[in-house]
Amino acid sequence: MSGARAGRHLSRVLPGVLLLALCAGCTGGAGAQDAAGVSGAGAGSAGVGDALFPRLGNGGYDVRGYRLALDYTPGSRHLNGTARITARATRALSSFHLDLAGLRVRKATVNGRPAKAARSGSELILTPASALPEGRDFTATVVYGGRPKTFSGEDSGKEGWLRTDDGAVALGEPTGSMTWFPGNHHPSDKAAYDIAVTVPEGYTAVSNGELKGQETRGRRTTFRWRAGEPMASYLATVAIGRFGVRTTTTGEGLPSYVAVDPTEARGAKDIADQVDDVITWESRVFGPYPFSSTGAVVGHLPGLGYALETQTKPFFDAAPDKTLVVHELAHQWFGDSVTPRVWKDMWLNEGFATYAEWLWEEDHDGRTAQQVFDDFYDGTDDESEGIWDFPPADPPNVASVSDPPVYGRGAMVVHQVRRAVGDKTFFSILRTWLKDHRHGNADTKQFIELCEKKSGKDLTRLFDTWLYGEGKPKKP
Repeated sequence: MSGARAGRHLSRVLPGVLLLALCAGCTGGAGAQDAAGVSGAGAGSAGVGDALFPRLGNGGYDVRGYRLALDYTPGSRHLNGTARITARATRALSSFHLDLAGLRVRKATVNGRPAKAARSGSELILTPASALPEGRDFTATVVYGGRPKTFSGEDSGKEGWLRTDDGAVALGEPTGSMTWFPGNHHPSDKAAYDIAVTVPEGYTAVSNGELKGQETRGRRTTFRWRAGEPMASYLATVAIGRFGVRTTTTGEGLPSYVAVDPTEARGAKDIADQVDDVITWESRVFGPYPFSSTGAVVGHLPGLGYALETQTKPFFDAAPDKTLVVHELAHQWFGDSVTPRVWKDMWLNEGFATYAEWLWEEDHDGRTAQQVFDDFYDGTDDESEGIWDFPPADPPNVASVSDPPVYGRGAMVVHQVRRAVGDKTFFSILRTWLKDHRHGNADTKQFIELCEKKSGKDLTRLFDTWLYGEGKPKKP
């Protein structure tokens, strides 16, 4: 994520927190009685125990894939959806939870048989006709509908299902994806996605991955998208509008799909070329691009105040400058392919994407990364305000996950590692990190261990000072 312009480091209470807090006391469970005689079957947990979002996600199963069929009419703002979720039980389950905020559930089945559906805050509890044995694959289908919610924070930050002048866009970081489909909405459970969106003829529906088909029947058009590489739910998106679309192939040989709101057409006339340039450069610096396609969506959402690294097609709320394109595309490596295991490790996303901006400037006749570091340390860079408020790896609450220390000071940590180990080892660390955890999850402890292993150095003092230390360290 990144703020759209000079105020790139968006500070906001992350939407959805209130909703999660309201259901914090939920018992979350249909009973643990086992109709099929599966030994030890019990209710799956409501939440995975994330330190910042303890009720987000669900325990007891691992999602393998989502197949979403959505039908949306911008005029009525009504969404009808069917979610088919394929998963594997990681323990014997008499019931399990899905995250879903708002929307009315009309029908639910598990393995084709009717399942009991109960609601408790943002928890949807399904009780199958027969308990699910540990290790068993199963399919849950939920039919639902209504007007999707928009989550709003105290300083007007918004996520979830957002209305636009001519359609809508779904933005999910950190909890907003639960407003438009049920699922396991914690980044530790990544899955493949098939998303079909039906809209009135004349509208375009854009989503992650590749467009596999487009068909018009009865004055309504269905767009079928496939994201085959694993994706965290907060990176899933749907953008609906009267976009101008350009499909090209990048210099790296990647299919590129760029959709631009007509209001932003003049300012974003070069966006396809910018994506190509940046992908080529970042592939040279970080290693092979991790997905089978790329692109961008440029919307028109005055006042939204941020861009988001939605997988394969970053979303921009207006025509972006090239630095912002660098940031959001860097997330395709740092955050989308290699995703934090817990939300406190957000610096592994934002610190590296911010440092990509520094490297871009260094490599394009601007300030060196050391000069940018010095400007951040001295407080003369426009983005340096507030970077000493807390340690980057220890956001104190959900409201601070996207605050300046996670971005600017996170990038300073990365630069300190570079200084300590030298360029050759540093770039080897980055490439190894991205290769070893490609399409998976990782955490700060693993990154520190890799840095020490590749460099042969004890970096305890560096990380204790810059990553975990309170306040402003002495200037190195």
